[in-house]
Amino acid sequence: MLVVGFPAGPLEANCYLLAPEDGGDCVLVDPGEDIGAALDAALAAHGLTPVAMLATHGHPDHVASAAEVGSRHGIPLHLHEADRPLLAADAGEWKDGIVPLVKGPLRLAGLEITVSHTPGHTAGSVTFGLTSAEGGRIVLTGDSLFAGSIGRSSGADGELVRSLGAKVMTLPDDTVVLPGHGPATTIGQERAGNPFLAGTGS
Repeated sequence: MLVVGFPAGPLEANCYLLAPEDGGDCVLVDPGEDIGAALDAALAAHGLTPVAMLATHGHPDHVASAAEVGSRHGIPLHLHEADRPLLAADAGEWKDGIVPLVKGPLRLAGLEITVSHTPGHTAGSVTFGLTSAEGGRIVLTGDSLFAGSIGRSSGADGELVRSLGAKVMTLPDDTVVLPGHGPATTIGQERAGNPFLAGTGS
């Protein structure tokens, strides 16, 4: 499985391209601010064609380029319905290109992507899980889980930690975590050393 990551905008949100391999269809996760040039370079370098966008949540630093990219490539944005109100008002009619995310697998660009609702950072925050043909696992956590930390919670006290404990920290230790900001980590590293997650998961 091919994973290409690059930072976007002043907050350096991580955008990711996911594909089975070079030279085919791909999925763009979290089309953040001003990604045009970086996206074009990554697509050209790997011979990729985007067929869909996925959003871990609806904050602007993760979806600001969705309307532009969606219109240019003719592709939809998959977003949890609870985060639809967070989209900028100037998204206008392009909002018709939004596909509500639902629990369960998505099959896009030759990939099977597991969607888990993990509210806390936002009401509609989700994580995306994938397993490569070789058996390696990754989970894209947006702003819910970072290396050594967790996201700011906008929900009820403890909601984010409960979501992570139930949906993310139950994954195997060797699962690679691709967060919305900062470096990659693993579930095992976070289980052992993340002070916000003591006693969560299994």
